[in-house]
Amino acid sequence: MASGTALIYDEEMTTHKLLWSDPICDIEVPERLSSSYEQLRSYHLVERCVHVPAREGSEEEILLVHSLEHLEVAKSTQTMNEEELKRVSENYDAFFFHPSTYRCARLAVGATLQLVDAVMSGKVRNGMALVRPPGHHSQRNAANGFCLFNNVAIAAEYAKLKYGLQRILIVDWDVHHGQGTQYIFEEDPSVLYFSWHRYEHQEFWPSLKESDYDAVGLGKGKGFNINLPWNKVGMGNSDYLAAFFHVLLPTAFEFDPELVIVSSGYDSGIGDPEGQMNATPEVFAHLTHFLMQLANGKLCVILEGGYHLKSLGESVCMTVKTLLGDPVPQVSGEMAPCLSAVESIQNVRAAHKPYWKWLAYEDTSFLQNLSTKSHFLKTANSNPSTEHESKITNNNDTVKVDRFLELHMKNILFPVPPIKTATTGCEGSEHFLSEHVQLVKEMDKTEVEALVSGFYADLVKDNKTLLSLGSMFVILDKILKKEVCNGIATSPTAALSAAVALRHSVRLGFQRVLCVFVGDMQMIPNTEDGKMLIINICEKEQSGKTSCKHYFSLNWKEDAEGNDFFSAVLGFILPVAYSYQPNLTVIAVGPNRNLGISGISLLVALIQGLAESRIFAVIECCTLSHTTSSLQIINQKGTYPSSELDWDNT
Repeated sequence: MASGTALIYDEEMTTHKLLWSDPICDIEVPERLSSSYEQLRSYHLVERCVHVPAREGSEEEILLVHSLEHLEVAKSTQTMNEEELKRVSENYDAFFFHPSTYRCARLAVGATLQLVDAVMSGKVRNGMALVRPPGHHSQRNAANGFCLFNNVAIAAEYAKLKYGLQRILIVDWDVHHGQGTQYIFEEDPSVLYFSWHRYEHQEFWPSLKESDYDAVGLGKGKGFNINLPWNKVGMGNSDYLAAFFHVLLPTAFEFDPELVIVSSGYDSGIGDPEGQMNATPEVFAHLTHFLMQLANGKLCVILEGGYHLKSLGESVCMTVKTLLGDPVPQVSGEMAPCLSAVESIQNVRAAHKPYWKWLAYEDTSFLQNLSTKSHFLKTANSNPSTEHESKITNNNDTVKVDRFLELHMKNILFPVPPIKTATTGCEGSEHFLSEHVQLVKEMDKTEVEALVSGFYADLVKDNKTLLSLGSMFVILDKILKKEVCNGIATSPTAALSAAVALRHSVRLGFQRVLCVFVGDMQMIPNTEDGKMLIINICEKEQSGKTSCKHYFSLNWKEDAEGNDFFSAVLGFILPVAYSYQPNLTVIAVGPNRNLGISGISLLVALIQGLAESRIFAVIECCTLSHTTSSLQIINQKGTYPSSELDWDNT
């Protein structure tokens, strides 16, 4: 699998600028690009990326999407004076020309295609292109909304032509509807286009009927155009996550794209004068993390809008950190989507159920329930910035937003451990492990016995289990001290080991520990104090066990296609887990499980966004090779396998 993250930036694209007074266009400034790049430098992210130079997109490449007439008009502006430029600009809705605009727009196209080439050729795994002018509003024969050439649409057509791709997902999280992209692909089933956007019942620009949820595509493209309209301002982290859980991810996994391209507009972030939304920068890390699980990690992120410079820069950095594989910060704020968001999500699901079978599995009554219970799982959010969030809500004062973001980022950023995963293994097992995996020595038997007799004697009854706990204690301690991100161990009895791990984690200071147990869980710890949340995925209800507020038994039997497990993960497990906001996640795989490695890898990959990516996994009685497979799952993003592998207990 390819590794590395590409970053494409060319300072020349900052020469495109407004030469006259225009209150609509004056927010699209060169500093959008330069300040974002400087913020990346300040976090030392630039040197961690693979530098890929920009190039000019060719006329032939631009003509993959645009008309010759449109190209010729753009080309003619290079020698115009200011008055001529102004006159040509007035032919379009919210656009301005500068003598360098054509050159910058060609660089934006070329930079986007360079990123596609780098990812598709395997030189890098993913990447981001910082470009302007943006592209998603531009149409076949017209500039529109600050956009001259549709960079992302050209990239999709280019990828289909050069690499023979048959399924491309475009995710547009800009706060404006990318109507240009929709028009270009609305009859094309090879491109799935998803856009959320401020709509307000057609009152917000571009104020088009075809931006509503019932515009699902035309002809063969029906079902491949997904619009999720926000009908109120103030949408936040929980609303964006709910849109991914209940709309985008179910359709995206079913579509199974070969490449994901993001129209990455950050005017959907807090403080932006255009969006007036409340999503904080770290939510873009979570969105990026989810998209990295698709297309074997092939992800190209292309800058679109974003007009509050501080909010834009921090959000760009959160995206790039995640592309690089850094742990994802804990998302802040209330995790219940608002009623307006729920209504939009339910409308979209209803409109697209005829086209996507996985949307038919989930009952959105759970989503409705989440929105009406502000404390579905009552916990104190450990993020101190949350208490300040309400003070900045709907406040577009740049100074106040800047100050809020400065404090907020200090609260959510944390050092990245040099080693990602800790594990134990037999002699010679280090040859199977990557450089990001650390073998740890087991705790001395005498120490284990002392620890167990002092705190866990009621749980541990035999020597075989006792010995297996030595490595578990060491790994959990390393996770707590942030020496590693996560860890994995094997055990003869996963249920007992999980129970000890949960109690030990709470004793070490974790206040909210999520445990997802796959298989028959013979021992269920006391969860009444709210410090543990257990989700038990089992084939049938286990006798004598009833669900309580912090214990859920998720009973299911995998069908021939396994579709209901996607429904369980996306429609229930992730929303519950994000509501709980754990600071450690324990994953245990026990006996009589009805879930193979593809399901487990999906589960592990998706919940790595929780608890700052701190995960402890315990697997019952696996061979070394199976443990190594598990390590690959827990230590990489984008590794969800498309085919089921044999992973029998031995």
